[in-house]
Amino acid sequence: MADYDLILVGAGLANALIALRLKTKQPQLSLLLIESSEQPLGNHTWSFHRDDLTDSQFAWIEPYIRYRWSGYDVRFPKLNRTLTGGYFTLTSEQLASQLAESLSGQIMTDSPVKALTEHSVKLEDGREIFAHAIIDGRGFRQDQSMAIGVQAFVGQVWQLAVPHGLTRPILMDATVDQQQGYRFVYTLPLTEDQLLIEDTHYIDHADLALEQGRNNISDYAAAQGWQLATLLREERGNLPITLAGKIKRFWSTQPIAASGLRGNLYHATTGYSLPHAVALADEIAQMSCLTSACLRLLTYQFSRQSWRKQRFFRLLNRMLFLAGPATQRWEVMQRFYRLSAPLITRFYAGQLTPWDKLRLVSGKPPVPVIAAIKAIITTLIK
Repeated sequence: MADYDLILVGAGLANALIALRLKTKQPQLSLLLIESSEQPLGNHTWSFHRDDLTDSQFAWIEPYIRYRWSGYDVRFPKLNRTLTGGYFTLTSEQLASQLAESLSGQIMTDSPVKALTEHSVKLEDGREIFAHAIIDGRGFRQDQSMAIGVQAFVGQVWQLAVPHGLTRPILMDATVDQQQGYRFVYTLPLTEDQLLIEDTHYIDHADLALEQGRNNISDYAAAQGWQLATLLREERGNLPITLAGKIKRFWSTQPIAASGLRGNLYHATTGYSLPHAVALADEIAQMSCLTSACLRLLTYQFSRQSWRKQRFFRLLNRMLFLAGPATQRWEVMQRFYRLSAPLITRFYAGQLTPWDKLRLVSGKPPVPVIAAIKAIITTLIK
């Protein structure tokens, strides 16, 4: 006999939102959220643009928003620009608090998983738990069916000695030394004297050293005139940036339902995963058939649909990573941010029109033409 209707393995963003949405839409279900670390949702921030979500999606995610702004800046060697539009951030601390309130007694932490089947979870300590359905949300898994670049970052939240003076985020400051690849600093003004400063690199492999990131943040803050007083929090991560792949082959080695990065559900170029997580949570919350077979089919189809929609983004990623020197990748992004604001909005939302796609690849390219053509047609997966 099953212990639960549904077990969500991995208490990351995607599984947390699925659990919260199900508690609202199908409160009769018995749920269990299992996390290998000491606390759910880790130590992260997740951001999104207002137009990344529909009105109904935004309505239910809004209570979980911690910070909001009405625009953002980008900075490049030959371009400074302010773009308008809502930009929002969730924090793991606040979302974990709300998750604990909604799922009281239904969250297991410090419980590493040894093995999964369609109906059981075996823990490292020998316990085995059974459910009618399982969703695997344990994060991105390396697979030979995917050619991946990396968005590697180190982020720190600082209490400053004096106010910073920013009124909106700086999503990309690429005026910094490029180092190993396309590098920019991402800054969120959390309060008038607190900042999240994130040193971010689009690089070929996940080998950004922690100390390098820390030093870059310190140097950047000094260059901006910000007086760092107290380090409040530090995070680091490696987000996949997909260049090419075989989605059917990827899922052939994923025998049960998968969410989040585990299910290849993220924006292929930006690495943003919250819009996909919100949309998947909505889909699952509306299901009447919550068996392992039904959930596996739904997440597989959802992932394949996302994969098809993002074909053009993978093409752009190959141009970014393969068509020129790594330290000149910023020129591709600088050209992008010269385009119209509505096009940029649709890019982030993953809703490019045919005309948008033509506009993105027309005109004088910021990389050598022959190299760009080779990057587009190259076969990275046999």
